[in-house]
Amino acid sequence: MTAPVRIPADVDMHDRVLGPLTARQLAILASAAAVLYLFWFTTRSFLPVQVLLVLVLPVAAAAAAIALGRKDGLPLDLLLVAAIRQRLAPRHRVAAPEGVRAAPVWLTRNARHGEAGQPDDRPRATGGEEVSPSALRLPAEAVTETGVVDLAGDGLAVVAVASTVSFALRTPAEQEALVATFSRYLHSLTAPVQILVRTEQLDLSAQITELRECAGALPHPALEAAAREHADFLAELDQQCELLRRQVLLVLREPLDAAAPTDGLGGPGPLAVLSSLVGRRRERAAAQADPGARRAAEARLVRRLGEAVELLAPAGIVVAPLDAGQATAVLAAACNPDRLLPTSAVLAGADEVITTFDAGDEDFDDETEEPDDYLGRRS
Repeated sequence: MTAPVRIPADVDMHDRVLGPLTARQLAILASAAAVLYLFWFTTRSFLPVQVLLVLVLPVAAAAAAIALGRKDGLPLDLLLVAAIRQRLAPRHRVAAPEGVRAAPVWLTRNARHGEAGQPDDRPRATGGEEVSPSALRLPAEAVTETGVVDLAGDGLAVVAVASTVSFALRTPAEQEALVATFSRYLHSLTAPVQILVRTEQLDLSAQITELRECAGALPHPALEAAAREHADFLAELDQQCELLRRQVLLVLREPLDAAAPTDGLGGPGPLAVLSSLVGRRRERAAAQADPGARRAAEARLVRRLGEAVELLAPAGIVVAPLDAGQATAVLAAACNPDRLLPTSAVLAGADEVITTFDAGDEDFDDETEEPDDYLGRRS
């Protein structure tokens, strides 16, 4: 009987090339050491050693901290690059595929005055920050009526929600059966699959309202009192703590062009690598313009989703695809995770017209009322 092999849980851990140092850490430290050595070599003839140490030690400590430090599980060099990109990126993005228009009047009206007493015409936000909107480019362009996410040249994707099973409460035999079922699904994959476990804020307002509305229709006064008491308990629980729920999403993506040969783990094979080097972009552009390629990609997505439903069903995992509204809500929540947006929210489609009140139809004084109050009354 062969001995079991332990597989490390952190499969994304980078390989160490020199002691505990990875290739990226070694490159950062070697670059810093080369720069400091060049600085010492050029200034050794006229710069005292004490002054040299004062100048070199802070730089060496900063390089070592960037190369070896970690915060929230991420290396500091990656966080520094992300911070620089976020600082240089536009602060205000708008969904404008036809082009960015001028800022609205209720933004420019709060412009600060210049030094000479003249108003500054540059649009600024309420806090005094200058507003320079730029076009918002998202990977997803649209969501069809069937819930398929259009990724333009990158193909199509479908999002499905998967139920969970209690692994720790099962017997060893049942745990082995669950692992074997999930292994069969992983071995059947011929294309990349993303399993996303997300935690979102839980909104109980709908359940509380439904309990209070239906309590009066219960056949016994004791049941009515119990329903109202349970509604009060849920309301108190919602006020005292932050309620969260965990959701498991299965994301399948399919390119528009025909699938290239892959290896047994779903990664790109040699032919896929060669095709990516020669004319991959032209193939994607041609497939994007071909409606037949889109229908074929959608058919492959449906087939792969059906395989996931069938192979995960023996483990007690129910896979259900999201409809257009639910998929749109998931994408919107991913773009703005701090805002509570339930997956059952009814959102407008990409081609639907959204109507609102016209400021000219109501008595609205531009000189006295604030734009935030006006928007608050209309919302």
